[in-house]
Amino acid sequence: MIIQSATEFATAFAALPPPAHPATARAAFLVAPAGHALAAESATDNAYMRLDAQVDPGRALAQHQALAQALRADCPVISFPGDAATPDAIFPNNVFATTPGRLIIGRMRHAVRRAEAGRDDIRAFFRDVLGYAEVDLSQRSDLVAELTGALVIDRGRRIGYCGLSERCDLAGAAAMAEAFGLRFVFCFELAAGEYHTNVVLSLLAGRGVIIAADGFRDPAVPAAIALAYPDCVVQLTPAQKRAFAGNAITLNGQRVWMSQRAADALDDTQRQTLATAGFALGTPALDEIEKAGGSLRCCVAEIY
Repeated sequence: MIIQSATEFATAFAALPPPAHPATARAAFLVAPAGHALAAESATDNAYMRLDAQVDPGRALAQHQALAQALRADCPVISFPGDAATPDAIFPNNVFATTPGRLIIGRMRHAVRRAEAGRDDIRAFFRDVLGYAEVDLSQRSDLVAELTGALVIDRGRRIGYCGLSERCDLAGAAAMAEAFGLRFVFCFELAAGEYHTNVVLSLLAGRGVIIAADGFRDPAVPAAIALAYPDCVVQLTPAQKRAFAGNAITLNGQRVWMSQRAADALDDTQRQTLATAGFALGTPALDEIEKAGGSLRCCVAEIY
């Protein structure tokens, strides 16, 4: 079911049963940078990319390896090798996502990203090693669906929050709702210049939210989402959003992962809000990777 108004969302959320599914993933996978470079095609609708910046491939690889090692404190982490022909592949969560027993492959807007969906080694790992069924949206020319970039999921409640932009349309939202087996998806327009929901919204193990209100076209939307998670709400300023403080993830119930740059942008009150809710902070340095227009959450594909 697709919901498109804040009022309808509030009513539907209030009627939900208590969370009954795992709120965080059992493992994660990353795709390492290979000859790290910026994809000019992606920059046409990603204002966070820094095309004027010099990129250091060796430093990007070192930061990515440190990220993988850090995340292993919370769950098993697999790293697949990168491919210099697909420089945005370091952000695999847009292309690959899972529910228990199912691999979902997204339909990307840009050709440089659609090439990632054809990686047979990642498909084969889930199909032949884990025995997952495959739901392939990548060949659907009638929709755009950039998976957990566009769709932020409350896994425990099986509901989704989907920002509409060039990277996801209503048809894509409906296809993802079915693929992920969600009760409903709250769809809304992102503010002009925003490309992915997971830059302006993070759900924290189903019991908290980090949200940048200026990333939404209708201010009633972030207000309604914040009201749904009253025990832990971190409201971001525009500057904190630009530092990727909204691009965070929880891989267990006790820690929020965001980049060092993102964490440095938080104030003491926001840090205390997270601590009071039982969340420590994990903050690896990712400034070299962030030149490509994404941050820590974008690097992490979850395995449920």
